[in-house]
Amino acid sequence: MRVVVTGATGNIGTSTIRALTQDPAVTAVTGLARRRPGPDAAGETDPSGTGKLQWEEADVTDSDLVPLMRGADAVIHLAWLFQPTHRPAVTWDANAVGSARVFDAAAEAGVPALVYSSSVGAYSPGPKDRPVDESWPTHGWPGAAYSREKAYVERLLDAFETANPSCRVVRIRPGFIFERGSAAQQRRLFAGPLLPGRLARPGLIPIVPDLPGLRLQVLHSADAGQAFRLAATGDARGAFNIAADPVMDAAELAGLLGARTVRLPARGVRAALAAAWGLHLVPASPGLFDLALQVPLMDTARARTELGWTPRHTAREAITEFLEGLRAGAGRDTPPLSPETGGTMRAREFSTGIGRKP
Repeated sequence: MRVVVTGATGNIGTSTIRALTQDPAVTAVTGLARRRPGPDAAGETDPSGTGKLQWEEADVTDSDLVPLMRGADAVIHLAWLFQPTHRPAVTWDANAVGSARVFDAAAEAGVPALVYSSSVGAYSPGPKDRPVDESWPTHGWPGAAYSREKAYVERLLDAFETANPSCRVVRIRPGFIFERGSAAQQRRLFAGPLLPGRLARPGLIPIVPDLPGLRLQVLHSADAGQAFRLAATGDARGAFNIAADPVMDAAELAGLLGARTVRLPARGVRAALAAAWGLHLVPASPGLFDLALQVPLMDTARARTELGWTPRHTAREAITEFLEGLRAGAGRDTPPLSPETGGTMRAREFSTGIGRKP
């Protein structure tokens, strides 16, 4: 079978490409990205050297996607912009309008299966003391552009399924995804250039804030890639939550960092983050902070039983690997993941305006 992947050079994309090229049932993979990856990316995304992988430059906001999808057996839609948080019209165009263009192209090309990367962030606020299944409302949190856009695209998919009943649609809703190779990108997207990577070493961070609602689900990017492979090559339909155990809270994070927990009011931490974001010192908006404290815990039983997905890495292993990558400034040879994207001494991040560039 042939699979087309949008956003193929990102954190989830590179892992999904790697999983697909190693699947004997997949004979061809087309990776779509705004910018071509570097020469070393082929070895990272197709380590077995199968020759199945072909890269195509395409932007979901303005490229003609239909010819690229025609003849495909499945399309996996991963393309997404987290930044710029200070210019929400840019992320809306890429994420909401871009997703609509991907879905329309898949319908016009007659693709029989569409797999979309939704998120725990699409869910309405929910409980932290028990997991919810895929029937929990996906209205998002209105204070965060990321959540609004993920919820909106869920509604786009509802309409797509009604209009295209012959197309098999799968929605994967992951928790927070980490790996070593994503460290440079995620530092750039969420913490900004002022965070020294060497601080991620155990013993150098003395405290971890113990905030009400700080209970998050995490998984390794490689495990996310396998979930998207299974969704594309199998016969599953509908929504699937994916995350690894254990749930990460302040105590778990403190244990990884050799730190102690200190109870702090969420309001004070949010006020400090809002001030730093308003001054363009950090790229992550206070709305993302609110979202992290309000997303529900997810029940992953359906993914394990119906999709046949089981994570190989624990949540602790994913975070530990990410912290090691953060200390080393690790990345991959693709434009989104490369440590060089921020420029020497992270100068480009300062010069282009923190939180103002994709």
